[in-house]
Amino acid sequence: MAKDFYEILGVKKDSTQEEIKKAYRKLARKWHPDINPGNKEAETKFKEISGAYDCLGDKEKRKLYDEFGEESLHSGFDAEKAREYKKWGAYQQQGAYAGSGAGQGFGRYESYEDIFGDLFGASRGQGRGFRTTMSSKGRDIEHEMSIDLISALKGFETEFAMQGIKTCPVCNGSGMDPHSKLTTCPTCGGSGRLNVAEGPIQFTKPCPQCHGHGQIGRPCSQCGGSGQIMGTERIKVTIPQGVKEGSKVRVAGKGEPGLNGGQPGDLYLIIHIQPHSFLKREGDNLLMEVPVTVGEAMIGGTITVPTIDGPVNVKVPPKSQSGQSLRLKGKGALNPKTKQKGDLLVKLVVKVPKTDDKEILETVERMDKFYLGDLRKDIRL
Repeated sequence: MAKDFYEILGVKKDSTQEEIKKAYRKLARKWHPDINPGNKEAETKFKEISGAYDCLGDKEKRKLYDEFGEESLHSGFDAEKAREYKKWGAYQQQGAYAGSGAGQGFGRYESYEDIFGDLFGASRGQGRGFRTTMSSKGRDIEHEMSIDLISALKGFETEFAMQGIKTCPVCNGSGMDPHSKLTTCPTCGGSGRLNVAEGPIQFTKPCPQCHGHGQIGRPCSQCGGSGQIMGTERIKVTIPQGVKEGSKVRVAGKGEPGLNGGQPGDLYLIIHIQPHSFLKREGDNLLMEVPVTVGEAMIGGTITVPTIDGPVNVKVPPKSQSGQSLRLKGKGALNPKTKQKGDLLVKLVVKVPKTDDKEILETVERMDKFYLGDLRKDIRL
């Protein structure tokens, strides 16, 4: 492993040029071969010191060394191309180049070779990932879908029509008239790619004459040579049980078609859930308000409550209060990841009868005498 040049000279990275020069002169006097005749260790040390100062003593070389390390000293090194390479590497790690944000590999590219062409001097046909005609994966696409809460909780299968880019059925994506005679592209020699620059890092781009196909001929009359057309496709999809607002449902192979035989991208359905009139979801739990009579609240009783799995009978405890919640274990929403269900929280809402019956009103007046103290004594702003 190569030693750090700053360490060899015994200086800090923020040292001035003058400080580096002084350190070099001091070490050079100590280890110079003329002062240490026949000393192999001194000879090796002097070479290390001289190499380190040759780099750090030059402002421009030092700047590149600080940014790229010893790689910047190699013959033919191109700083701009190296920066581009590092930038693309960072994008790939963060998923920023993955088409829609779905985070799949290299977006419509299958490898770094597809993005940059030949790297570090590798030529066409050498190494993994090079093909005579460069194919590329189709882009992932997103489509928003709005569904009701009950359907989201139960899951369902559906079919819908979507307009988008399709592989041309006439030329099968080649862009060439299948009845025309194809010849090797004279510009790229059949590779479908052209070198953009030379050096330790080489960049390539699709050939502008054959559009990356490697062959030329009469363009397809259906797609005009692009290999793709706009069309409408009916897509069947299964929405899994328990999807939440903003969930992404992947439909494999239903994105944009690939080029030159490349795999198609994927379709991601972004789920939006419409609000329900009396049912609400919080995490994996469901909340429902259920009205009860004064008698059911005071005396207790059994009421029927609808759930996703069907109606269930629930006992209301005597002396229940309005706003009190009853928990029904395992009657909530299914978590698609854990496959566990949350609970259903039934909130009791006491409803009084709307009546002007004198006997009822007199009974209510007598019942009011049983309240102990002021019910609103703790309500203060």
